[in-house]
Amino acid sequence: MKLLKNIIIASLSAFAMSGCTDLDETLYDQVGSDNYYNTKMDVIRAVFRPFEHAYWSICNRHILNELPADQLITPTRDGWFYDGGCWERLHYHTWTVDDFVEARDEWNGCFQGIMQCNLVIEDLSRFTPEQFGFDPAEFDNLKAQCRILRAWFYIRLLDEFRNVPLVTTYSDRPNNPQADPAVIFRFIEDELKNNMGKLIRKDGPGTNSSIQGQWTQAAAASLLVRLYLNAEVYVGESRFTDCAVVAQDIIDGKYGFYEVADRWDAAFDYDNDNCDEVIFGFSGAKGYSHWHYDYNTYAWTVPANAAWFLDDNKSGIHHNCKYAASPSYDLDGNLYDYELGMPVQNFRKYPGDERMKFYTNLGNSRREGLFLFGYLEYKDNNTGKMTRLRSPELPYDLYIRDAVGTFHGLDPEKWPGDKTSTLRTGDHNSGWHFVKYPLLSDDDPNQVESDYTEIRLPEIIYSLAECRMRAGDMSGAAQLLNEVRRRNYPAENLDEVLYAPEGKVRFSEDEMLAEWGREFFAESRRRIDLVRFGKFNTGRWWDKTPDSDNHTSIFPIVRSVLNANELLKQNPGYGR
Repeated sequence: MKLLKNIIIASLSAFAMSGCTDLDETLYDQVGSDNYYNTKMDVIRAVFRPFEHAYWSICNRHILNELPADQLITPTRDGWFYDGGCWERLHYHTWTVDDFVEARDEWNGCFQGIMQCNLVIEDLSRFTPEQFGFDPAEFDNLKAQCRILRAWFYIRLLDEFRNVPLVTTYSDRPNNPQADPAVIFRFIEDELKNNMGKLIRKDGPGTNSSIQGQWTQAAAASLLVRLYLNAEVYVGESRFTDCAVVAQDIIDGKYGFYEVADRWDAAFDYDNDNCDEVIFGFSGAKGYSHWHYDYNTYAWTVPANAAWFLDDNKSGIHHNCKYAASPSYDLDGNLYDYELGMPVQNFRKYPGDERMKFYTNLGNSRREGLFLFGYLEYKDNNTGKMTRLRSPELPYDLYIRDAVGTFHGLDPEKWPGDKTSTLRTGDHNSGWHFVKYPLLSDDDPNQVESDYTEIRLPEIIYSLAECRMRAGDMSGAAQLLNEVRRRNYPAENLDEVLYAPEGKVRFSEDEMLAEWGREFFAESRRRIDLVRFGKFNTGRWWDKTPDSDNHTSIFPIVRSVLNANELLKQNPGYGR
């Protein structure tokens, strides 16, 4: 079955803002009625309605998996982004059951998605394919889509909260107690295994565009890789051997054709629906849904007023300076010695990295570079002269540094007298900004056309590499990483930057974690990687000392959720 991306987007756009915060959706109760399903397209629309909610929900996940970790920060900037200390609580791991809005929204958002999937699964169980002109394989595919999406939500809940209810029907809606994490794990595993074969398979290069936004066999197998890679964390059971088997099958093409792109940014470009590195992505487009270009995601990784520098005032997205890279330097210009964090320095470690280039739109819908730093100069449309981007309130030109402090209008070679560098002492110069998905100018016809890449082949390669590392095969792990890493550096540098035996760099467990950070910088996964390596609670990074214990490796069940279901028990370490 081929469902064109734009048809899917069009069918979803009318529902884009509805039903994201309420389990008791009157509108969706109507969708589930016998009167709704009259045509084949009615069935397709119903199946893909939960996908829109899932796409929206990436915003909550991004906050929870990046800001408590070591690479991204939200400093207070001349009074901006203090917000009652909520970002400090994430950074310092001091959240409580009463003030953790982000955890509440993630819990509710995931269960709303699960219930939407449950409703469609139940509805379709009452029908036969012939009633709507489907052949059996098409109809089975649609039902499997919802089951895999439901498993995706449950993986997130298991990862973030561990102790969650298992709800598999829409009609059985009373509040449920939490299930043992092993029960949730087995449910996810069985759902993925039992439904994988009912999904379509991507055969041949350049064929993603017709199936983008759907779960494929490889995408479902990739979720199994995620589950197995973290099984020891989730349920205390090592499944690295199983993870390696599934990952190798994906790489070998058992579940379809995929290959690593020749550019690091190809999986994020406007035409990434044709990128064979992308295994699963949510379809986005200007004028329709584009949640990764909206609040709390990748439009908020640039300076305030960045629209003037980027010339994308008419893009329909709104920039903000919420996210920056954690700093590498203190306020005397000395390099920190933290074992973690310092992501810009982590990129600097190997010379010639293409991602280290200053972000620039090159024309023809292409870009180069990942980071924004230093002075940001642009042509003022009113005067025709080059000017520098300025602070949104105080009168100083921005000079963006790999440090956090109160710089204001200091010359680049000078450092402030106040040497206090904490999350609360920043200004609009503090921390390099970055552009993961291209922010193209208003005159570019492909502005805001990138799809959101949820799974890409390097994740599978890196997962297999980690499994080999944990099995003692350091050379095999290194060679796998080099398959991806070599695209990031000029050919003349490869001997200096690749891991041995292909290059001179010694591979280690610390390098494995560091390379996860480089390749998947700001891709909503850093927290679980730190947890898996035993660093989330014990590690040191900028303005963050080790925790007293590890109870914050999972999030609390917030007060409002507990009050709504008396059968729920609070996670260990959080009281009631």
